[in-house]
Amino acid sequence: MKITSIATYQVNLPLKEGSYNWSGGKSVSVFDSTIVRVETDVGLVGYGEVCPLGPYYLPAYASGARAGIRELAPHLIGQDPTKLGPVNQLMDTALKGHPYVKSPIDIACWDILGQASHQSICELLGGRYENDFVLYRAISQQSPDKMAAKVAGYRQEGYRRFQLKVGDNAEMDIERIRTVAKKLESGDKLIADANTGWLKHEAIRVVRAVKDIDVYIEQPCLSYQECLSIRQRTDHPFVLDESIDNIDVLLRGHADQAMDVVNIKISKFGGLTKAKLARDLCVELGIAMTIEDSWGGDLTTASIAHLAHSTPPDFLFTSTDFNSYVTVSTAKGAPQRENGRMSASPKPGLGVTLRNDVLGDPVFEIN
Repeated sequence: MKITSIATYQVNLPLKEGSYNWSGGKSVSVFDSTIVRVETDVGLVGYGEVCPLGPYYLPAYASGARAGIRELAPHLIGQDPTKLGPVNQLMDTALKGHPYVKSPIDIACWDILGQASHQSICELLGGRYENDFVLYRAISQQSPDKMAAKVAGYRQEGYRRFQLKVGDNAEMDIERIRTVAKKLESGDKLIADANTGWLKHEAIRVVRAVKDIDVYIEQPCLSYQECLSIRQRTDHPFVLDESIDNIDVLLRGHADQAMDVVNIKISKFGGLTKAKLARDLCVELGIAMTIEDSWGGDLTTASIAHLAHSTPPDFLFTSTDFNSYVTVSTAKGAPQRENGRMSASPKPGLGVTLRNDVLGDPVFEIN
């Protein structure tokens, strides 16, 4: 089997709630998503998606993804997409760094491998656990009362894990955490996600002020070392996200006892191949995980679902359903949340069918 063409599409994903707000006054109302189509000489076609959370979240941006794919694609024509190791090695040789660029291509190759072997990606990633898996709901940064109301509303939809977007000034964030905590019920989990937004002195004030509240603290500061400093000054369960972008730092975090949970974002590692490596390493090291990505629609949600559903439940802290946040559906058959939980498709590959009327014409095609 050989790759004969790689096409790239651009799709806008407007948010149902109007905007998504997080630390530092950052806000997005329409996500710029990139979908990749990989065709083969035997008629199998695979798809993948990458959707950075704007250019000011991680070292990734939407037009950069498309530019990088245009650079990589000629090197992949004629390669066997089911040979995931050689494909990833070739991408790393042809383009240093930029893992988010490689992610949708890697996912599309997994999609083809699943179709060729008549197995879902979930089975190829290690096998399906249980009937479904748990989701969290991100609560966009607003006033304390509005965020508390959102938590109450989302609990009615079945969510029991809530990720508050904090990282504002310390006084307001303390109030947000306390106000929302009053709405929690037995079995709920609360995560205060600063998205790198606090300086150390602010983070210390917050964790001290909410010492009596059962809350996870997520990525309080920009650098790994700053986060480690806060970790050493609190007994709250601790989550690292933005700092964990490769295997080396994951191992360092384990050695330093820097976190209790890590967020494995698929595109941050470069696709399912390397995200699976990180996932399996976390299982061996005893580290719980949130399996997710930066953002996306139906294809990203499907990819997340396959990796999450093949993760041992004891190690899956939570996952996410990005396609429920946006107004545009790009594929039929994508997983949908049900009572705060979700399951991966049992069909071969990703298990989805693209909506060509939504995709339109490709931005470019390399063959």
